[in-house]
Amino acid sequence: MIQERNIALCIILSLITCGLYGIYWFIVLTNDLGKLSGDSSFTGGKHFLLTIVTCGIWSIVWGYQAGKHIYEAQRQRGFHGSDNSILYLVLFIFGFGIVSYALVQNDVNKLL
Repeated sequence: MIQERNIALCIILSLITCGLYGIYWFIVLTNDLGKLSGDSSFTGGKHFLLTIVTCGIWSIVWGYQAGKHIYEAQRQRGFHGSDNSILYLVLFIFGFGIVSYALVQNDVNKLL
């Protein structure tokens, strides 16, 4: 079941727990995106493992893919959303991954 998450609370918990909640948030957010877009292979565990193995480089790819999955989920539901894949990718490149998480979560919350 996909639940709406409070973005400010997720950011605060990520900071307070020194990133541990951020890992959880990343995994469940990725799972939610996979469910919303209908892609059962887009899972949090897989993407988290790939991020660790590539020393964080995979998070850039994840940002791009997340944008594509959100756009697909919006298209399936008849929303006229925009493809923010490049925005998420650029944010990750410049070290603003948590901003990307927040924007992705905002888009997921809008789909619920």
